[in-house]
Amino acid sequence: MPHHTHGTERAEPEPGRVHESVDADVDARDDWARRRQKGIPTDKQLLVVACMDERIPVEEALGLELGDAQVFRNAGGKVTGDVIRSAALTTQFFDTTEIIVVNHTDCGMMSASDEDVVAGLEAAADKDFDRVDIDPSLPDLNIGDHSVAEWVRMTDDIDEACAAQVEYLRSHELIPDAVTVSGYVYEVESGHLRRPGERVAERVNERG
Repeated sequence: MPHHTHGTERAEPEPGRVHESVDADVDARDDWARRRQKGIPTDKQLLVVACMDERIPVEEALGLELGDAQVFRNAGGKVTGDVIRSAALTTQFFDTTEIIVVNHTDCGMMSASDEDVVAGLEAAADKDFDRVDIDPSLPDLNIGDHSVAEWVRMTDDIDEACAAQVEYLRSHELIPDAVTVSGYVYEVESGHLRRPGERVAERVNERG
């Protein structure tokens, strides 16, 4: 018998429509929960390497949503050994085809001299930095023959640092040649990204 609403006949729903939408939702949730087991890459097949600074809205700046990308954040957005490890794994086994490096102006890694940073860390370690476990899970891991300053990797010029890190990733033997690598500088003063070396404020205020 047909249903009526306020005197108007309503068509019956097409057979199967409801269960198909429920099944689609169930399948989507299963894909989300088991995407690694199923070999499903991030939605944009993207890895982002960015600074841990609380002012940098990485997802907003890049127009990303949950599920779009893997995001690796550390002090300065540095391409450290663990970034290479993560990048090698995700590009080789998780179908990631793009890497973006996001550095930023007024970075804390430019806020002090190498000497002050080294002095502070050595004081925290009672001047015996060699005895400090760099990675608690690997107690034998230390900085070897490198200096504390080389380990910390402070930054003098954020644009040069960003460009250098992009080139380093592009040329690294563990990153496939087909992977696209890009880098941007996030301006905390404007809230926007720009390419390294392209300071728009300088150009618009100079006679050209």
